[in-house]
Amino acid sequence: MPAEILIREATALDIAIVARHRAAMFEAMGSTVPSMIAPLIAATEAMLGEAIPRGEYRGWLAAVAGEPDRIVAGAGVQIRHVLPFPRRWSDGRVGVAPGRQAIVLNVYTEPPFRGRGLARRLMHEVLAWARAVELDSLVLHAAADGRTLYEELGFAATNEMRFMGDLARNQHTLP
Repeated sequence: MPAEILIREATALDIAIVARHRAAMFEAMGSTVPSMIAPLIAATEAMLGEAIPRGEYRGWLAAVAGEPDRIVAGAGVQIRHVLPFPRRWSDGRVGVAPGRQAIVLNVYTEPPFRGRGLARRLMHEVLAWARAVELDSLVLHAAADGRTLYEELGFAATNEMRFMGDLARNQHTLP
């Protein structure tokens, strides 16, 4: 019988696990090399140490019932302000959105717990929070494995493009 999983909000005490999951996520996507894991974890821990207390990062974690420190999945958002933009609401209204946006980050499930709907449960938490705080937009960059889930939840591909050139020559480069 699978273990019962409870969802809770992340706190500053969870920075290490969030950082570890973030590195594991990039590793699973083939977006990093082993020598970059430790620096990525350290940099993520440092940023979360500032972002969580400021309220810039919110996260949700899935823990095994009865073992609150055994985190097996997580998801988070980084809250940011963008310039106002035109918006069409689902009820047909149009207007100018002030630019309250969040980007979904760190959606990760540890391999033994995959296929149990944890990412979906976590994303429902993210969406409930986004509605409660009345965000103007919620965005994410989907890995191939998550694309179907995100589409089922109402996310759609957009026209976003990413510059892949060198913006910071000799900084944060792979060895």
